[in-house]
Amino acid sequence: MTEFLTAALGFILAMLALGLVPILRGPGDADRMMAAQLIGTGGIAALLLLGAVTGVPAAADVALTVALLATFASIAFVKKGLPHLDADEASSTEDR
Repeated sequence: MTEFLTAALGFILAMLALGLVPILRGPGDADRMMAAQLIGTGGIAALLLLGAVTGVPAAADVALTVALLATFASIAFVKKGLPHLDADEASSTEDR
């Protein structure tokens, strides 16, 4: 079972490396944020698998902390975009 979990961990880490490409070359901020969220989710999975393979229970705590920080990062990203959304709505109502 340990070999399977280690192989799954290696696969997830390889996919995380491929996930860096959209962050560096993403066409927009939202695309980059979604890629960062995907990498965060993969990182959480990698931490959980690493904790299961090595038997270190603290890895689950670190994974939960990363999940909590990713949530706050998403909220901050949306709040940053809200003034732009309000400005777009105001200009579209003035055009009518």
